[in-house]
Amino acid sequence: MVRKLISYLIYIGIFIITFSCIPNKKVIYYQNLEGNTPIEDGELISYELPEYRLQYNDIIDIQIQTVEDILENGLSSKIQNEGNNAVFGQIAQTGGDVYYMTGYTIDKNGFIRMPLLGELKVNDMTLEEVRILVENEIKTYVTSEIFVRVKLGGIRFSSLGEFRRPGKYVVLQDRLTIFEAIAQAGDMTTVAKRDEILLIRQYPEGTRIHRINLNDRQIVKTPFYFIQPNDQIYAEPLKVKEVGAGDSSAQTIALVISSVTAMVLILNLILN
Repeated sequence: MVRKLISYLIYIGIFIITFSCIPNKKVIYYQNLEGNTPIEDGELISYELPEYRLQYNDIIDIQIQTVEDILENGLSSKIQNEGNNAVFGQIAQTGGDVYYMTGYTIDKNGFIRMPLLGELKVNDMTLEEVRILVENEIKTYVTSEIFVRVKLGGIRFSSLGEFRRPGKYVVLQDRLTIFEAIAQAGDMTTVAKRDEILLIRQYPEGTRIHRINLNDRQIVKTPFYFIQPNDQIYAEPLKVKEVGAGDSSAQTIALVISSVTAMVLILNLILN
Protein backbone atom coordinates (compact mmCIF):
# COMPACT_ATOMS: atom_id res chain seq x y z
CA MET A 1 0.00 0.00 0.00
CA VAL A 2 2.84 2.34 0.87
CA ARG A 3 4.40 1.70 -2.52
CA LYS A 4 1.13 2.54 -4.26
CA LEU A 5 0.82 5.79 -2.35
CA ILE A 6 4.39 6.67 -3.18
CA SER A 7 3.69 5.94 -6.87
CA TYR A 8 0.62 8.18 -6.77
CA LEU A 9 2.64 10.95 -5.17
CA ILE A 10 5.32 10.61 -7.83
CA TYR A 11 2.70 10.83 -10.59
CA ILE A 12 1.22 13.92 -8.95
CA GLY A 13 4.71 15.42 -8.73
CA ILE A 14 5.36 14.75 -12.44
CA PHE A 15 1.99 16.34 -13.26
CA ILE A 16 2.84 19.46 -11.23
CA ILE A 17 6.27 19.77 -12.83
CA THR A 18 4.80 19.37 -16.32
CA PHE A 19 2.04 21.95 -15.96
CA SER A 20 3.58 24.46 -13.57
CA CYS A 21 6.82 25.22 -15.41
CA ILE A 22 6.81 28.57 -17.22
CA PRO A 23 7.80 28.29 -20.90
CA ASN A 24 10.40 30.70 -22.30
CA LYS A 25 7.90 32.28 -24.70
CA LYS A 26 6.05 33.66 -21.67
CA VAL A 27 9.18 35.33 -20.31
CA ILE A 28 11.18 36.59 -23.32
CA TYR A 29 10.72 40.22 -24.40
CA TYR A 30 10.83 41.53 -27.99
CA GLN A 31 9.68 38.36 -29.79
CA ASN A 32 8.52 38.16 -33.39
CA LEU A 33 5.19 36.57 -32.61
CA GLU A 34 3.41 34.35 -35.11
CA GLY A 35 0.93 36.22 -37.31
CA ASN A 36 2.79 39.56 -37.13
CA THR A 37 5.09 41.04 -39.74
CA PRO A 38 8.54 40.20 -38.32
CA ILE A 39 10.93 42.98 -37.36
CA GLU A 40 14.38 41.68 -38.23
CA ASP A 41 17.44 42.27 -36.06
CA GLY A 42 19.21 45.43 -37.21
CA GLU A 43 16.14 46.75 -39.02
CA LEU A 44 15.61 50.51 -38.60
CA ILE A 45 12.34 51.11 -36.76
CA SER A 46 10.80 54.54 -37.26
CA TYR A 47 8.40 55.92 -34.70
CA GLU A 48 6.72 59.20 -33.91
CA LEU A 49 7.36 60.64 -30.48
CA PRO A 50 3.98 61.78 -29.14
CA GLU A 51 3.95 65.44 -28.10
CA TYR A 52 3.11 65.39 -24.42
CA ARG A 53 0.44 67.82 -23.17
CA LEU A 54 0.54 68.96 -19.59
CA GLN A 55 -2.14 67.93 -17.11
CA TYR A 56 -3.14 68.11 -13.46
CA ASN A 57 -0.40 67.30 -10.94
CA ASP A 58 2.46 67.62 -13.44
CA ILE A 59 5.50 69.52 -12.17
CA ILE A 60 7.33 71.80 -14.57
CA ASP A 61 10.65 73.54 -14.11
CA ILE A 62 10.80 77.09 -15.51
CA GLN A 63 14.10 78.95 -15.69
CA ILE A 64 14.27 82.61 -16.78
CA GLN A 65 17.57 84.34 -17.52
CA THR A 66 18.24 87.84 -18.76
CA VAL A 67 21.30 88.88 -20.74
CA GLU A 68 22.72 90.38 -17.54
CA ASP A 69 22.26 87.06 -15.70
CA ILE A 70 24.06 85.17 -18.46
CA LEU A 71 26.96 87.65 -18.55
CA GLU A 72 27.31 87.56 -14.78
CA ASN A 73 26.81 83.84 -14.09
CA GLY A 74 27.61 82.22 -17.43
CA LEU A 75 25.39 79.90 -19.46
CA SER A 76 24.94 77.36 -16.66
CA SER A 77 21.57 77.68 -14.96
CA LYS A 78 20.91 77.36 -11.25
CA ILE A 79 19.30 73.93 -11.66
CA GLN A 80 22.23 72.65 -13.72
CA ASN A 81 24.61 73.63 -10.93
CA GLU A 82 22.38 72.14 -8.26
CA GLY A 83 22.04 68.98 -10.31
CA ASN A 84 25.67 68.21 -9.50
CA ASN A 85 24.87 68.27 -5.81
CA ALA A 86 24.98 64.86 -4.11
CA VAL A 87 21.74 65.60 -2.25
CA PHE A 88 19.79 65.87 -5.50
CA GLY A 89 21.23 62.55 -6.62
CA GLN A 90 20.15 60.85 -3.41
CA ILE A 91 16.60 62.22 -3.72
CA ALA A 92 16.29 60.90 -7.28
CA GLN A 93 17.59 57.44 -6.33
CA THR A 94 15.04 57.08 -3.49
CA GLY A 95 12.08 57.94 -5.73
CA GLY A 96 11.75 61.51 -4.47
CA ASP A 97 10.97 64.40 -6.78
CA VAL A 98 13.82 66.93 -6.89
CA TYR A 99 11.55 69.50 -8.53
CA TYR A 100 8.76 69.27 -5.97
CA MET A 101 10.25 72.16 -3.94
CA THR A 102 11.61 74.21 -6.83
CA GLY A 103 9.18 73.60 -9.70
CA TYR A 104 5.58 74.60 -10.40
CA THR A 105 2.80 72.08 -9.83
CA ILE A 106 -0.27 72.28 -12.06
CA ASP A 107 -3.39 72.54 -9.90
CA LYS A 108 -6.75 70.85 -10.53
CA ASN A 109 -7.92 73.85 -12.57
CA GLY A 110 -4.89 73.68 -14.86
CA PHE A 111 -3.01 76.71 -13.46
CA ILE A 112 0.47 77.35 -12.12
CA ARG A 113 1.30 80.35 -9.95
CA MET A 114 4.53 82.22 -10.67
CA PRO A 115 6.13 85.21 -8.94
CA LEU A 116 5.26 88.49 -10.68
CA LEU A 117 3.30 86.76 -13.46
CA GLY A 118 0.59 85.39 -11.18
CA GLU A 119 -1.62 82.51 -12.36
CA LEU A 120 -1.01 81.05 -15.83
CA LYS A 121 -3.25 78.41 -17.39
CA VAL A 122 -1.00 75.72 -18.84
CA ASN A 123 -3.24 72.63 -18.82
CA ASP A 124 -3.28 70.74 -22.15
CA MET A 125 -0.33 72.80 -23.45
CA THR A 126 3.02 71.53 -24.72
CA LEU A 127 6.28 72.61 -23.11
CA GLU A 128 7.05 74.79 -26.11
CA GLU A 129 3.68 76.52 -25.83
CA VAL A 130 4.31 77.20 -22.13
CA ARG A 131 7.75 78.62 -22.96
CA ILE A 132 6.23 81.06 -25.46
CA LEU A 133 3.48 82.00 -22.98
CA VAL A 134 5.95 82.75 -20.17
CA GLU A 135 8.26 84.61 -22.54
CA ASN A 136 5.44 86.88 -23.73
CA GLU A 137 4.18 87.51 -20.19
CA ILE A 138 7.62 88.35 -18.76
CA LYS A 139 8.34 90.86 -21.55
CA THR A 140 5.79 93.14 -19.89
CA TYR A 141 8.24 93.58 -16.99
CA VAL A 142 11.65 93.06 -18.63
CA THR A 143 13.00 95.19 -21.47
CA SER A 144 16.26 93.32 -22.11
CA GLU A 145 16.67 90.06 -24.01
CA ILE A 146 15.60 87.00 -22.03
CA PHE A 147 16.06 83.26 -22.24
CA VAL A 148 13.23 81.01 -21.00
CA ARG A 149 13.63 77.27 -20.50
CA VAL A 150 10.73 74.96 -19.64
CA LYS A 151 11.22 71.30 -18.76
CA LEU A 152 9.19 68.56 -17.14
CA GLY A 153 10.22 67.85 -13.56
CA GLY A 154 11.33 64.35 -14.51
CA ILE A 155 9.14 61.40 -15.51
CA ARG A 156 7.18 59.99 -12.56
CA PHE A 157 5.71 56.50 -12.83
CA SER A 158 4.60 53.66 -10.57
CA SER A 159 5.20 49.92 -10.91
CA LEU A 160 2.86 47.51 -9.11
CA GLY A 161 2.37 43.76 -8.91
CA GLU A 162 4.97 41.24 -10.06
CA PHE A 163 8.04 43.50 -10.03
CA ARG A 164 11.20 42.76 -8.08
CA ARG A 165 11.20 46.33 -6.72
CA PRO A 166 7.65 47.71 -7.05
CA GLY A 167 7.19 51.35 -6.10
CA LYS A 168 7.08 54.93 -7.29
CA TYR A 169 9.99 56.26 -9.35
CA VAL A 170 11.17 59.59 -10.73
CA VAL A 171 13.60 59.49 -13.66
CA LEU A 172 15.30 62.76 -14.61
CA GLN A 173 15.05 62.33 -18.37
CA ASP A 174 13.00 63.84 -21.17
CA ARG A 175 11.84 60.46 -22.41
CA LEU A 176 11.79 56.91 -21.08
CA THR A 177 10.83 53.61 -22.73
CA ILE A 178 8.62 51.12 -20.93
CA PHE A 179 11.52 48.65 -20.78
CA GLU A 180 13.73 51.26 -19.13
CA ALA A 181 10.94 51.82 -16.60
CA ILE A 182 10.76 48.06 -15.97
CA ALA A 183 14.53 47.92 -15.53
CA GLN A 184 14.28 50.77 -13.01
CA ALA A 185 11.91 48.57 -10.97
CA GLY A 186 14.34 45.64 -11.05
CA ASP A 187 12.63 43.79 -13.94
CA MET A 188 9.55 41.59 -13.53
CA THR A 189 9.43 38.32 -11.62
CA THR A 190 9.31 35.05 -13.54
CA VAL A 191 5.58 34.64 -12.85
CA ALA A 192 4.60 38.07 -14.25
CA LYS A 193 2.04 37.95 -17.06
CA ARG A 194 4.13 39.84 -19.63
CA ASP A 195 1.66 39.46 -22.48
CA GLU A 196 -1.13 41.29 -20.61
CA ILE A 197 0.46 44.18 -18.77
CA LEU A 198 -1.94 46.88 -17.61
CA LEU A 199 -0.82 50.43 -18.38
CA ILE A 200 -2.94 53.05 -16.63
CA ARG A 201 -2.35 56.37 -18.39
CA GLN A 202 -3.56 59.84 -17.51
CA TYR A 203 -5.00 62.09 -20.22
CA PRO A 204 -6.20 65.71 -19.95
CA GLU A 205 -9.78 64.45 -20.18
CA GLY A 206 -9.38 61.53 -17.74
CA THR A 207 -7.81 58.08 -17.27
CA ARG A 208 -7.59 55.13 -19.69
CA ILE A 209 -6.50 51.55 -19.06
CA HIS A 210 -4.53 49.80 -21.83
CA ARG A 211 -3.45 46.15 -22.13
CA ILE A 212 -0.07 45.68 -23.78
CA ASN A 213 2.05 42.68 -24.75
CA LEU A 214 5.71 43.02 -23.81
CA ASN A 215 6.56 39.71 -25.51
CA ASP A 216 5.65 41.26 -28.87
CA ARG A 217 8.39 43.14 -30.72
CA GLN A 218 5.70 45.27 -32.38
CA ILE A 219 5.34 47.27 -29.15
CA VAL A 220 8.16 49.49 -30.43
CA LYS A 221 5.69 50.89 -32.99
CA THR A 222 2.91 51.62 -30.49
CA PRO A 223 2.18 54.78 -28.43
CA PHE A 224 2.95 52.78 -25.28
CA TYR A 225 6.64 52.22 -26.01
CA PHE A 226 7.46 55.50 -24.28
CA ILE A 227 6.35 56.13 -20.72
CA GLN A 228 4.49 59.34 -19.92
CA PRO A 229 4.41 61.18 -16.58
CA ASN A 230 2.09 59.61 -13.99
CA ASP A 231 1.85 56.26 -15.84
CA GLN A 232 1.11 53.21 -13.69
CA ILE A 233 2.36 49.77 -14.81
CA TYR A 234 0.63 46.77 -13.25
CA ALA A 235 1.93 43.23 -13.80
CA GLU A 236 -0.55 40.46 -13.01
CA PRO A 237 0.72 37.01 -11.89
CA LEU A 238 0.41 33.92 -14.06
CA LYS A 239 -1.95 31.11 -13.01
CA VAL A 240 1.06 29.03 -11.95
CA LYS A 241 1.37 31.21 -8.86
CA GLU A 242 -2.07 30.03 -7.70
CA VAL A 243 -0.85 26.43 -7.81
CA GLY A 244 1.88 27.32 -5.36
CA ALA A 245 4.67 25.77 -7.43
CA GLY A 246 8.15 27.25 -7.69
CA ASP A 247 9.13 29.96 -10.12
CA SER A 248 11.54 27.61 -11.89
CA SER A 249 11.78 23.88 -12.66
CA ALA A 250 14.46 23.43 -9.99
CA GLN A 251 12.26 25.03 -7.34
CA THR A 252 9.26 22.94 -8.40
CA ILE A 253 11.26 19.67 -8.32
CA ALA A 254 12.63 20.55 -4.89
CA LEU A 255 9.09 21.27 -3.69
CA VAL A 256 7.79 17.92 -5.01
CA ILE A 257 10.69 15.95 -3.50
CA SER A 258 10.15 17.63 -0.13
CA SER A 259 6.42 16.85 -0.27
CA VAL A 260 6.97 13.18 -1.22
CA THR A 261 9.59 12.75 1.51
CA ALA A 262 7.28 14.26 4.12
CA MET A 263 4.38 12.01 3.04
CA VAL A 264 6.56 8.86 3.18
CA LEU A 265 7.71 9.71 6.68
CA ILE A 266 4.13 10.31 7.83
CA LEU A 267 2.95 7.01 6.29
CA ASN A 268 5.79 5.09 7.90
CA LEU A 269 4.88 6.53 11.29
CA ILE A 270 1.20 5.67 10.83
CA LEU A 271 1.73 2.11 9.54
CA ASN A 272 4.41 1.26 12.04
